[in-house]
Amino acid sequence: MGLILFIVIAIVSFIVQARFKSKFKKYSETPLASGLTGRDVAEKMLHDNGIYDVQIRSVEGSLSDHYNPADRTVNLSPEVYHGRSIAAAAVASHECGHAVQHARAYSWLQFRSAMVPIVNIASNLLQWVFMLGFILLASGVGHTLLLVAFGAMVVVTLFSVVTLPVEFDASNRALAWLQSNRGIMQTSVEHGQAKNALWWAAMTYVVAALGSVAQLLYLALMLFGGRSDD
Repeated sequence: MGLILFIVIAIVSFIVQARFKSKFKKYSETPLASGLTGRDVAEKMLHDNGIYDVQIRSVEGSLSDHYNPADRTVNLSPEVYHGRSIAAAAVASHECGHAVQHARAYSWLQFRSAMVPIVNIASNLLQWVFMLGFILLASGVGHTLLLVAFGAMVVVTLFSVVTLPVEFDASNRALAWLQSNRGIMQTSVEHGQAKNALWWAAMTYVVAALGSVAQLLYLALMLFGGRSDD
């Protein structure tokens, strides 16, 4: 049963990722009536929230946008940083939503940030210990390694679940700010498109969390309840 659940979630994840990329491409080609770039939008949102100590940077890569609380930077991909589209404005404001969370000491962001060092260790352990555990499954060592992998998987899964309120809250902050600033998005149609883009982005985090939960359940069944593939 665990394996079937994992396969179903993997298929759903593929569909959601494809849908998100399609939406992002569409809204990246939809001009923003105000003509502002993603950087302009980010700067205005930060300043409107009284934040002047966060740097906005352009970083290489596609969909590489993120907020780094360690060095207080909003990092935007070139297509968002320079873009004058619905997608650029939506993504830029979302990332600034994280900066606002940081400035307001949003508890879920603080918890997630505190988990990062532990998650990095757990992720590295999981990659190697899980594989070795299966190779040595017939021995006691293999079972012990899989127990370690299970512990690491618990940490990774918790992190993916904690990420959900952080991402949804950042989008809500972004959309509320865009709604109140008609100079950015001048019509309800533009705001609706931004909301749609951010909703599909959020769904990628949802299926990622579900995927982690499914892997954890499958490993738990194998270790504690007997492996079941039907």
